[in-house]
Amino acid sequence: MSPIEVLKVFRNSVFCLQPAGDSYTRRSTFDSILAGCIPVFFHPFSAYTQYIWHLPRNYSSYSVYIPENLVREGRVSIRMQLLQVSKAEVVSMRQEVINLIPKVIYRDPRSKSKDFEDAFDIAVKGMLERVGKVRRQIEEGKDPGTGFAEPGSWKLKLKLEDGWYRERS
Repeated sequence: MSPIEVLKVFRNSVFCLQPAGDSYTRRSTFDSILAGCIPVFFHPFSAYTQYIWHLPRNYSSYSVYIPENLVREGRVSIRMQLLQVSKAEVVSMRQEVINLIPKVIYRDPRSKSKDFEDAFDIAVKGMLERVGKVRRQIEEGKDPGTGFAEPGSWKLKLKLEDGWYRERS
């Protein structure tokens, strides 16, 4: 299937399943966002822990998370979980997905328009903030490695713990 055909399928879908592939994150994650399709993740490393500068901390505002192990064990039906998402939630999530589009694309460098921060701008800004924080810690005589993962540490507890997976009833 060509990329154009894939985008057409995504554009005509409400939810786009994003199982881990060769790596946790797949290109189709970004293709689904560009098409306005709500991504459904089965592993927290698929997006939540890797893109802390680009994606909102409130993962449920733009995606659905269903732990892979629950699906494999037959304890959860993907179809039933998705059917329980209300129409109002779908509308809200889809709007949030659409709002994410500028954050996951690269603006044409020849473009004169600077109306939004693209993925590159956001990554550079995040890196500069991190370097500034490390520099300040070194100047203060602190170990810059201490707490290195803490800004995203809340995302490292995602498997099946408090609030990351809520069974819809």
